[in-house]
Amino acid sequence: MTFEEYVGSRGPALLRLARLLTGDAHRAEDLTQDVLARAYVHWRKIARDRPDVYVRRMLVNANTSWWRRRSSRELAVDTFADRPQRGDLGGEAADRDEMWRLIRALPDRQRAVLVLRYYEDLDDATIAQILDCSPVTVRTHAMRALAHLRERCGVPTTKGSRP
Repeated sequence: MTFEEYVGSRGPALLRLARLLTGDAHRAEDLTQDVLARAYVHWRKIARDRPDVYVRRMLVNANTSWWRRRSSRELAVDTFADRPQRGDLGGEAADRDEMWRLIRALPDRQRAVLVLRYYEDLDDATIAQILDCSPVTVRTHAMRALAHLRERCGVPTTKGSRP
């Protein structure tokens, strides 16, 4: 598969992954473009063995590197003081927006695991290859991320309570 064929077929999915990892459409486009530019240079090597895993890993790592830079810590966000009332047509959208804010607040690895698992529909072994860790680590990140989200949303845990 040539680089052009790969980008033509997988480009939209890569952009979607970047958008979910970053939480910002403009930064996702920049991130995807940077990663594809770096992948183009080494395409012969990348294309030999599972290019999807390799390029996804590049996206996850590039997103993590961006967050480590001091100048990238500021993000402009809209904050809403009022919570929607029941029956409000925008209530569902506001709830979804609130959930994405909670997901964006997760550590990079936990957020990446949730995005790769639930939005890219990848199995733990593939996620482990992308994140360069073991499948057990993937499950641990997912468990911790979901526990954090449940706690923040007020959802009771599935374990029995101790006296």
